[in-house]
Amino acid sequence: MLQVNKPLSEINRQFTEVQGPPSLTLTSYMEIARRQFPTIATITSACLILGLLYLFTAAPQFTSTASMVIDTRKVQLFQQQSVLGDIAVDSATVETQVEILKSENISLAVIRDLHLIDDPEFTGSGGGLLGAMIGSMTSLFSSSHAPSEFELTRKALSRFEADRAIKRVGLTYVMEISFTSRDPEKAARIANAIADAYIVDQLEAKYQATRRASVWLQDRIKELRTQASAAQKAVVDFKTANNIVDTGGRLMNEQQLAEVNSQLIMAHAATAEAKARLDRMNDIQKQDIPDANIADALKNDTIVKLRGQYVDMASKESIWSSKYGSDHLAAVNLRKQMAEIKRNIQDELKRIQESYKSEYDIAVTREEAIKSSLSNVVSESQLTNQAQVQLRELESNAQSYQAMYDNFLQRYMESVQQQSFPITEARVISAASTPLKKSYPKTFIILAGALFGGLMFGLGAAAARELTDKVFRTTAQVEEILGANCIAFLPSLSGNSTSRLPVLNSLAKKKDNPDPNLLRYVVENPLSRFAEAVRSVKVAIDLNSIVRENRVLAVTSTLPNEGKSTLSANLAQLMAHSGARVVLVDVDLRNPSLSRALVPDAQTGLVDVVAQKMRLEEVLTVDAETKLSILPAGTTSKLLHTNEVLASKAMCDVIGLLRTKFDYVVLDMPPMAPVVDVRVTSSFVDSYVFVVEWGRTKIDVVKHNLRGSAEIQDKLLGVVLNKADTKMLARYESYHGRYYYQKHYARYGYVE
Repeated sequence: MLQVNKPLSEINRQFTEVQGPPSLTLTSYMEIARRQFPTIATITSACLILGLLYLFTAAPQFTSTASMVIDTRKVQLFQQQSVLGDIAVDSATVETQVEILKSENISLAVIRDLHLIDDPEFTGSGGGLLGAMIGSMTSLFSSSHAPSEFELTRKALSRFEADRAIKRVGLTYVMEISFTSRDPEKAARIANAIADAYIVDQLEAKYQATRRASVWLQDRIKELRTQASAAQKAVVDFKTANNIVDTGGRLMNEQQLAEVNSQLIMAHAATAEAKARLDRMNDIQKQDIPDANIADALKNDTIVKLRGQYVDMASKESIWSSKYGSDHLAAVNLRKQMAEIKRNIQDELKRIQESYKSEYDIAVTREEAIKSSLSNVVSESQLTNQAQVQLRELESNAQSYQAMYDNFLQRYMESVQQQSFPITEARVISAASTPLKKSYPKTFIILAGALFGGLMFGLGAAAARELTDKVFRTTAQVEEILGANCIAFLPSLSGNSTSRLPVLNSLAKKKDNPDPNLLRYVVENPLSRFAEAVRSVKVAIDLNSIVRENRVLAVTSTLPNEGKSTLSANLAQLMAHSGARVVLVDVDLRNPSLSRALVPDAQTGLVDVVAQKMRLEEVLTVDAETKLSILPAGTTSKLLHTNEVLASKAMCDVIGLLRTKFDYVVLDMPPMAPVVDVRVTSSFVDSYVFVVEWGRTKIDVVKHNLRGSAEIQDKLLGVVLNKADTKMLARYESYHGRYYYQKHYARYGYVE
């Protein structure tokens, strides 16, 4: 059964005021895209057209790339020879070189060498049609005086830096130098020129640094030479002043001390030796005749000879004494001779003893002299040692100055060599060549970007339209927001009933009057979509009659010009044309536009019947074709309180009279927003049909008016969405689209 009036409308629920929008699913997004497809397609197409236009107007750009490398082996090879102490190449060093390549010095050097300030590409307008247009616009606002060389240089530098790209390749020591130009040969030439300018700049920087170092070293060498000479002279003067003589790397007093000490040792040994000989000689003298060992030890030929004679005589004396007796003269003579030899031996020993004693005395005297000399040398050495402390300090200063002088002199020679042998760590490993294909604009990327951007802008515009589209477009919106049935979709009509595609507007040719042709549209086009939609309204009325009496029907809307009068007239025409007794009453006493359109010559009407000035039969007008009775509003220009008229007992009596005479009473009510007349008619109206203009009337306005009219909500039969664009409607609800009515049911060509 058809759902009818709800006792508690969802409009009055408080949560509807604060609840957020429902969560969107993938299907919802697809529906939004389908509904807003023309917008998305239009924006995407416009972006593609702009992309194509840009491709046709933009000047082609060509990019050429040269590669350079920082040769670490070359740095290590010449690192020891460098005066400036080159630092080992690391990541930060490479990044520093990249920034040097981007510096203005390199750029200005290339601009100067290639005379780029005379090139229109760098000092003129941009290339292509777009560049020419921008240049023309700029010239209108620029001064007329010719730019100076400085201005041309800065302009060329700005364009040069914009077209140049320098980057490091990953974490390697390789740097890529790229330049973009409208001329491919020029792009390669400038890229190679940047590399050459960088190498020249590095060589020049090293040359200047080495030259400055050489000048500084030369001045420093002169100063160090003077200081070293002064330090050496101070050493010599100090030695002279302190009688310090250096012999073979040793001081003279040190050498004397060593020699005297050596002599003392030798003298002491000699004294000991002489004393030992003397003592031995003293022991020998105690013997009468020294034995053979002692005689041999003395190494004295006289003693040896005398001892030999003594032994021979002693042997003879013994023989003769034993043979002739001890008193024999020969024995006595032998003993005398032996005594004489013994005295001679003693005398010789004494002489030797005296010699040894003399040698001993001499050795002792010599030792004492050497000891005295040693004491003197030690005293002098102590004085020299005290002076030698200061001498060592002077010699240390002299050696330091001499070492510094030698070091700086060596550095100076290296710097002079480096000036004649320049070297740089960077070298070109891949020279830039003439590109064969343009690098910009890239057709595929531009078109893909235009397509993607168009889709993004289109989707954004679609989302914005959806968010700002606060109007009724679907039956689901009506049922969810208003809590009422959407009983029909009335397509938009035009004033020409013979048009094959009725569109847009159901207003009158004049602003306040509906078109008379539209008021009879269901009669003239009974198989049209509009007529079928009006039939669905009648079906809803008839089904609702099963629940309660539903004979007095009021058609109203929120705002004027939403098509309520058109619906009222066509609904009444449809009912009357089907054979029912129907009366159409113009109850819009403020603006009786229906009366002006259907009965323009009527001077009396509903107002006169309510005032009992005229009888009902006298003011009714009957349509000759459909037998529809029309009750115009009458003269309402002098009425100030129309709501009082509609709320009066006389009005109720008139409606009661119409109930007895007709099967259906269709009341064309005024809109609810401007006037309050509709609210006072609930006492004699059975059901209200609420007309909402599709895609135009704001949801908040409808909710506000219905929320304040509970009596109308209770008798609300349903909502009719009028002036619906059937083509756009298919985007919101497919079952209301192009195939909602089948073509083979159309006879007069009004169904698509």
